[in-house]
Amino acid sequence: MSLSQSLARRFGRDTPLGAKLRLANDALGRSHHALAQRFPSLIRAKPRQLTVAITAQCNLRCIGCRYGRDFMPGASLSLATMEGVLEDAAAAGFETVRLYGGEPLLHPDLPQMIARGAALGLSMYVTTNGALLERRLDELVTSGLTSLTMGFYGTGEGFDTYTQRPGQRGAQERGLAALRERYGDQLEVQLNYVVVRPLASLVVLEDAWRLVEQYNLLLHLDLYGYSIPFFTSGPDDELRFLPEDRPVLAALVERLLELRAASPERVLHSEQFMRSVPDWVLECENMRVPCDAYELVWIGADGSVQLCDTAFPLGNVHEQRLAQLLFTPEHEQAARDGFALKCPNCTCKVDSRLRRHGPSWRKYSALGGER
Repeated sequence: MSLSQSLARRFGRDTPLGAKLRLANDALGRSHHALAQRFPSLIRAKPRQLTVAITAQCNLRCIGCRYGRDFMPGASLSLATMEGVLEDAAAAGFETVRLYGGEPLLHPDLPQMIARGAALGLSMYVTTNGALLERRLDELVTSGLTSLTMGFYGTGEGFDTYTQRPGQRGAQERGLAALRERYGDQLEVQLNYVVVRPLASLVVLEDAWRLVEQYNLLLHLDLYGYSIPFFTSGPDDELRFLPEDRPVLAALVERLLELRAASPERVLHSEQFMRSVPDWVLECENMRVPCDAYELVWIGADGSVQLCDTAFPLGNVHEQRLAQLLFTPEHEQAARDGFALKCPNCTCKVDSRLRRHGPSWRKYSALGGER
């Protein structure tokens, strides 16, 4: 992490100083990436976030998602394995650990994992669909959890159709209500609006924003993941956007920009990224923006370790300690290959990638009349 990025976190993303420091950090990132395109050896493995699918089991059956079905079926990481992973991550300089699944709240040892990571000085957060949040809320908070992210999958019948588990939207909102009633704003909660074709509408966005305002949440966009192994993709993929969807996407972006202008502290993305959303979900693999997955490591529920959740296998924590898989020649080469997009070129980390890519930053700044 650069000094300016560290200071930006310290002073807060929604303060004037925090915003200036973030801009300075982005400018440094653009310089670094520009040089790295000429001198690839400048890219080194610098993992800061560890993402772990602690279980493949899920209580929803979202369209397209293979977790809970044929992706690592029955796989789950034990508490002992996770304790070793967290110890190695802390020793290696990781800062943040994301626990997800499947549905992580189905894992009986989730609170102990959070507590162990927090004791090691790691910033722990959980990504959940929220259906079990009310039931497990107290033990999660007691374990030391300070933030979580929650998927947003639409409204009413749209939610039921997408998740293929009717009635769970009510459980999700009851979980949010219980969280705020019992713990106030003790936990930071981010709502991840999944931008796929069935959910891309102003009606769905407005419902997401209602939750953001009512429960004091942050808003984040998760874009259509056409190349992620645990999502289906193909000619009959009903999540994939079509060229005729561009006007719908443009309207969605305009509303997002309005919401960001009115409440910048609640919308996590840059304006430039939001203007790029139609291109990301329509152009897909043709969006050639260098990747900063050199800051990541991903672990699957079966123990497999990759640079990210899409590509570049590094080993398995059931066979070797995580520490033995980090900063090896294979890890360093994966970091350079990821940057060079020698991969399926997914839509992960696309906001930070765009902010560090000079041509894209200038292109989408110009769309907003910025200099």
